[in-house]
Amino acid sequence: MSAHLCFHCTEPVPEQAGFSSHIDGIKQPMCCPGCAAVADAIVAAGLSDYYRYRTETGKQQDVPPQLASLIAYDLDEVQQEFVAARGDLKEVLLSVEGISCAACAWLIEKHLAGLPGIAKINVNTTTQRAVLVWDSSQRKLSEILSAMAAIGYQASPFQVDAQELKNAKESQSFLLRVGLAGLATMQVMMLAIALYTGYWHDLETEFRDYFRWVSLLFATPVVLYSAQPFYFSALRALFSLRVNMDVPVSIAILLAYVASCVATVKGTGEVFFESISMFTFFLLVGRLFEQRARRKASENASNLQKLVPATAQLVEGNDSRQVAARTLKPGQICRVLPGERIPVDGRLLSAQTQLNESMLTGEQESVTKLKGDELFAGTVNLDQPIELEVLRTGADQRINTLVRLQEQAVAAKPAIAQFADRVARYFVPAILVIAALTYGIWLQLAPDDAFWIMLSVLVATCPCALALATPAALTCGTNRMMQQGLLVKSARALEALPTIDTLLFDKTGTLTEGRFSLAHTAILSDRLSENDALGIAAALEAHSSHPFAQAFLPYRRAGLRAIEARYHTGEGITGVVKGQPYRIGKARFVGDASLPAESIYLADQQGVVAAFSLTDRLRSDAGATIKKLRSQGLRCEMLSGDPNPRAKAMAQSLNLDDVHFDHSPEQKLAYLAALQADGKSVAMFGDGINDGPVLAGANVSVAMAGGTDLAKCHADLVLLGEKLQPVVDGIFTARATNRVIRQNLAISLCYNLLILPLAVTGHVPPYLAAAGMSLSSLVVVANSIRLLRRLS
Repeated sequence: MSAHLCFHCTEPVPEQAGFSSHIDGIKQPMCCPGCAAVADAIVAAGLSDYYRYRTETGKQQDVPPQLASLIAYDLDEVQQEFVAARGDLKEVLLSVEGISCAACAWLIEKHLAGLPGIAKINVNTTTQRAVLVWDSSQRKLSEILSAMAAIGYQASPFQVDAQELKNAKESQSFLLRVGLAGLATMQVMMLAIALYTGYWHDLETEFRDYFRWVSLLFATPVVLYSAQPFYFSALRALFSLRVNMDVPVSIAILLAYVASCVATVKGTGEVFFESISMFTFFLLVGRLFEQRARRKASENASNLQKLVPATAQLVEGNDSRQVAARTLKPGQICRVLPGERIPVDGRLLSAQTQLNESMLTGEQESVTKLKGDELFAGTVNLDQPIELEVLRTGADQRINTLVRLQEQAVAAKPAIAQFADRVARYFVPAILVIAALTYGIWLQLAPDDAFWIMLSVLVATCPCALALATPAALTCGTNRMMQQGLLVKSARALEALPTIDTLLFDKTGTLTEGRFSLAHTAILSDRLSENDALGIAAALEAHSSHPFAQAFLPYRRAGLRAIEARYHTGEGITGVVKGQPYRIGKARFVGDASLPAESIYLADQQGVVAAFSLTDRLRSDAGATIKKLRSQGLRCEMLSGDPNPRAKAMAQSLNLDDVHFDHSPEQKLAYLAALQADGKSVAMFGDGINDGPVLAGANVSVAMAGGTDLAKCHADLVLLGEKLQPVVDGIFTARATNRVIRQNLAISLCYNLLILPLAVTGHVPPYLAAAGMSLSSLVVVANSIRLLRRLS
């Protein structure tokens, strides 16, 4: 045995094994082809840092090379880059090659949904990505990727740089196919002019045959190379006992080519090499525009991820050093200088600073961050050198979460999208039947024309535009709303938002900024001093994510902790501090409902010991936003759990239609149900744990970016910034998106209904059928792209 150890698994390398991999430019020995394949896959994915920072060596990979290339994605250190934990499940965003239409997405979803361990799989045909949630204890990620490869779709975890490189290669290959088809079409069309003139002027047989053979020479590369994407897509569908829109396209191209070749060899009959070339060229041009629209619609999310710096300054005692940002762990401290971007999600340890969060919220105004506030990766530190504690890295960072949520929103299909998918699914078989009947009827009426009329039917009625109508608009619409500062978590929100007639706003953290400060402390018992009361209150509030808790953050003491702490939704907190039980919250929660409702109280076992008055202020654009919403005929109300009667005065200052305060979560939900029973379509805005039930029950739910995870979990939309204005913009964009979807469906359906009888009756030659089909797809894509700009 050799003295060398495998660089991947540290097992001895057999003599004359001959396996190796280049890692960071150095040739490293490998013990087997499996380890070599895994190492090559890690390096190819740009993840060679795994070998520098791994805590354990890899396992020996005694597997076939084709599977070994996927096993790299099972390594925990590698998965940190793209896999997020969801309780007992894991979630990953995949980039999928080979998707061409809705049937492809259906095939992948159907195939994977039947595998044990798969909790959810949503495929987005427009962005060619998939959101996968699975139980890693039942099935490895490599096995899932292998299962996708088995049905003809190569998938890998989405990584910005790798994805952009793949897109560039795909575009280059696609442009080559389009260019070849375009050049061949021009040459064949010139020859076709000579052949067509032969109908009116006698053309000698040898010249006619010569032009046909030359046309065959030019058309053959188009059929065998340029049209390959259609054949592969059609074969995948047929192998799964399904049909997609590329099936009639492939049939049309191959039948026309074979028939024309036979006519050329025999010297009798008609040839349509120009129609074949033109059809392929037009269809490829349509797919090229679709591909570019898909990239344009998703590039904003990709660009957001690229704003996160690759390195960070790790603080270790009195020293600091530069490290790869991906290697930071929660709890570590890093330093960020003025003008630098935040490398990870973290908690500010310095006194304060100013941040530019425009990459998340779209707002260019600087935001003040105080000690204890969360900072997000990719935002810019403007003010002074700061230190922060690492909270989240990799896939769990907010920026990566936003991208996944947006992908989920587009992948989740609203009712109108499901309708379009159903129509497209049944339309292709119907067209194949109609084409067959057309051929049979024309075979009796005009045998020489039957084949070409059937060909025109197949080409003209290909439902490409119908399949693009909804996903193209949804992708552009959700992308536009994210630019406006409103993250779409559920595609149903785009369908429901235009129908909303009533908006309910929570007060704290929604209409107000939710940044409370302590205005006054009143000691109501001699059992505690003011300093002790503040320390105990801060220890209890440390277990709460309610905005009230922020007011007590400056009063926390290092040695003072609350044990057995329990949060009571909408009421307060109980816990034991220094061996004594305490409770903090509303007057009735601490046992004395006669106390004024505008304060919160601290009580021990003997009674109330202190009262705290907190201050908050309205969001800067709350009044203007309410005014705009009401001008559109929308009813705006306050629905708050805050017992403070001053909520009514606040509602009046905002000119709200009605105000409801001191409501428990159950009362909020009951009021929402009453409105819905009265026929109202309701949008609910909230940010707290007590808003979770009512957010889940609303027709459309909107959570604030600074709200609790539970609120954002139940919400359809998340406001990314500190202002309410994106709500107005979002309603406008949702209406425009629904309008564009209806326009796209009308365009595609009207085109097919118009062209079908013309093609069946022989009034559409094959080359015009090709042009019409491609033009309808281009119109749908171009109409959807308008959503990326401000529509009037």
